[in-house]
Amino acid sequence: MTSSSSLPQDARYARSATENTTESLTEGLRADALMEEDVAWSHEIDGERDGDQFDRSERAALRRVVGLSTELEDVTEVEYRQLRLERVVLVGVWTSGTAREAENSLAELAALAETAGAQVLDAVYQRRDKPDPATYIGSGKALELRDIVLESGADTVVCDGELSPGQLIHLEDVVKVKVVDRTALILDIFAQHAKSREGKAQVSLAQMQYMLPRLRGWGQSLSRQMGGGGSSGGGGMATRGPGETKIETDRRRIREKMAKMRREIAEMKTGREIKRQERKRNKVPSVAIAGYTNAGKSSLLNRLTGAGVLVENALFATLDPTVRRAETPSGRIYTLADTVGFVRHLPHHLVEAFRSTMEEVGESDLILHVVDGSHPAPEEQLAAVREVIRDVGAVDVPEIVVVNKADAADPLVLQRLLRIEKHAIAVSARTGDGMDELLALIDTELPRPSVEIEALVPYTRGGLVSRVHAEGELISEEHTSEGTLLKARVHEELAAELSAFVPVAH
Repeated sequence: MTSSSSLPQDARYARSATENTTESLTEGLRADALMEEDVAWSHEIDGERDGDQFDRSERAALRRVVGLSTELEDVTEVEYRQLRLERVVLVGVWTSGTAREAENSLAELAALAETAGAQVLDAVYQRRDKPDPATYIGSGKALELRDIVLESGADTVVCDGELSPGQLIHLEDVVKVKVVDRTALILDIFAQHAKSREGKAQVSLAQMQYMLPRLRGWGQSLSRQMGGGGSSGGGGMATRGPGETKIETDRRRIREKMAKMRREIAEMKTGREIKRQERKRNKVPSVAIAGYTNAGKSSLLNRLTGAGVLVENALFATLDPTVRRAETPSGRIYTLADTVGFVRHLPHHLVEAFRSTMEEVGESDLILHVVDGSHPAPEEQLAAVREVIRDVGAVDVPEIVVVNKADAADPLVLQRLLRIEKHAIAVSARTGDGMDELLALIDTELPRPSVEIEALVPYTRGGLVSRVHAEGELISEEHTSEGTLLKARVHEELAAELSAFVPVAH
């Protein structure tokens, strides 16, 4: 890839390639261009009147997104990093929704690219019914994109969607620089941020799942035989024949490594399940913090528990689940789990690889669904997160929508969210506003022990009193000459042990 990042050589190569292929492609390009011009947008765009619709030539044009340019001082190399993104041009296909939604999607892609260590030079998108099956944006627009790449001096094109292996190859052949899709970009960010052994294993598995169908050979390596022996050289008995090609060998090795990774992740999952079962055995309620990436989940965890978790203004800063002990205003103990952030079109490889981590959400008693109130489209974030929550089977878990960053949000947006979402509260993890109300709401929503009991526990059985404090909900406590008189709500198992000390009515 080093040759593709050298702009003068790229420019020369692009120009010569253009001259050599112009004649052979002229007819095909003219046909493509005519087809693109003749696309009939007969339906109204998002309910707008005919007079507000774009002129036909405007509809098919590549459109620049204003203000999407980022600059990063240094790029930190990380052990698991597989891509090196430097100077990039973003490209998207707008198939549905409003132009504003299309630009928001590219703005998010710019934030992802910046998190990966890239400098965004330009961003364009095109209105189409669906992405072109060959080059994603169509052959004519691909040539326009090549000109933008040459003008800006970019060394990478990032597409706002998951491209097929064929689309990647064809688009690279036209633009003459490396092409990366949204999935590969997110995988790269996850690789940078994975810290624990399990996090690294999950990312590595997802990367191999993504790379397996996209392995490419250059020159003769596509068909070079690894085994076999002809009449001249020969590897001996039982080795003659075509053998494996180089790319087949690579695929087999990747599959073997993936199987090993899955076994390792399953073993790690068992360890976390044992801890979870221990918490359930002790009847400690659990709360999971879920939400869009960079919505402020870790800041909220720190504010609620003083956990000291890394807080960073970056996408996917948290990958490894953090479980902390917390206490409600009434003194009830519960656990609070921070989870990996979600994002629109989260690659299914990642959902699968991180399923064991996301089970914290499905196994919880309450979900704090954190949404960034200052974001341009918070409703879209809510919908994207709920889609992933459905994927991990947490549809029946009660949910509180926590609208974070209320100090930086538009008051009208806050009012709209609180009106639409029936079970919502506005807070600011940065300033602490609304945290007392949130704690009181958590206290109300957490499942309560089912049995109310009164017991006179002898002082020799102090362990039972401690368990009532830790596992139950204490209503009253009185120290008498015979022992501790408790009135509390407890779970059935503890109620059975306390039943021996229920005072006899006179």
